[in-house]
Amino acid sequence: MTIRRKLSLVLAPLALLACVQNATAATIEVVKSPYCGCCTHWIDYLRHEGFEVNVVEAEDVSPTARRLGVPDDLRSCHTASIEGYAIEGHVPAADIRRLIEQRPQAAGIAVAGMPVGSPGMEQGDRRDPYQTILFHRDGRRTVFAQH
Repeated sequence: MTIRRKLSLVLAPLALLACVQNATAATIEVVKSPYCGCCTHWIDYLRHEGFEVNVVEAEDVSPTARRLGVPDDLRSCHTASIEGYAIEGHVPAADIRRLIEQRPQAAGIAVAGMPVGSPGMEQGDRRDPYQTILFHRDGRRTVFAQH
């Protein structure tokens, strides 16, 4: 076996590991009220899932949501952004990863309201069904994921 071949066998897995770590360590900025406990739980969840989280506390999150194109009926208690996308509410980490991996032409994704059982809204074994919605600035929307 040539030295070049041996090096490729060693370096290829390392390159793959670096790519995975970079995808996991994406930085998400979360704008939240300083008084919101469930927002803090969602932030802790994201950190546990490998995201770098930058927290910005604001008395009113609405201006951020409007600027990022979040429709009023999809609003929740916090608004985040990552790689040019809006993330509204208690969105699961897997949905965020899928969004930034697939890079659809959209403004972002949202979990409207605060469904029990969504990340940061856990209450024992209760899990209410909910959807993650992919939304566009022109008003179009589709179901991105069912939970």
